[in-house]
Amino acid sequence: MIRLPHRYAPKLLAFFTSLIMSFLMSMVITFLNLGWVEDFLARWMYAWATSFLIAFPIILLVLPIARSIVARITAPPS
Repeated sequence: MIRLPHRYAPKLLAFFTSLIMSFLMSMVITFLNLGWVEDFLARWMYAWATSFLIAFPIILLVLPIARSIVARITAPPS
């Protein structure tokens, strides 16, 4: 199995986090807005693609801020 260098870990974390979160949140919000309609899957996939394109760049910006906040409110490892 080919493995990527560790230096790509932060970008991959952001990619997969935004991919999974946008997938789940778009499903929930699409269902809450429309219910189970005939073309639910198509509408959900459109919502997912759109939300992922927005979520990925945003998480790249927000993740370092969130890490900084967490570092400030937690004790360093002992």
